[in-house]
Amino acid sequence: MPRARKGAAKRQGRKRILKQAEGFWGGRKNLFRKAKETLLRAGAFAYRDRKARKRVFRKLWVIRINAAARERGLTYSQFMGGLIKAGVEIDRKQLAEMAVNDPQGFDKVFDAAKAQLKAA
Repeated sequence: MPRARKGAAKRQGRKRILKQAEGFWGGRKNLFRKAKETLLRAGAFAYRDRKARKRVFRKLWVIRINAAARERGLTYSQFMGGLIKAGVEIDRKQLAEMAVNDPQGFDKVFDAAKAQLKAA
């Protein structure tokens, strides 16, 4: 009788990998080696893109703040410089949200930044 090597554990490991590969195209979903390679690559992309998503959102917020500031007569850099001098500590995510959904609130913040620029 041949010696069993990792019988149940090996099968469970393979089942786990193939379960994760459900929905992949072609042999990538049911051939163990292909599924394992694909999952390894998918994990690398997922890790990379979790970082990239943060950059993309920050870029979007900057674009929205810049558009709102330019409508009111300042560039993004002038506006942010004025906010720093005014001591306003609102992050870009909140500023972008205000620019889109709360123009009156953004106007107040903008006026505070502009006043600091004129004072300097």
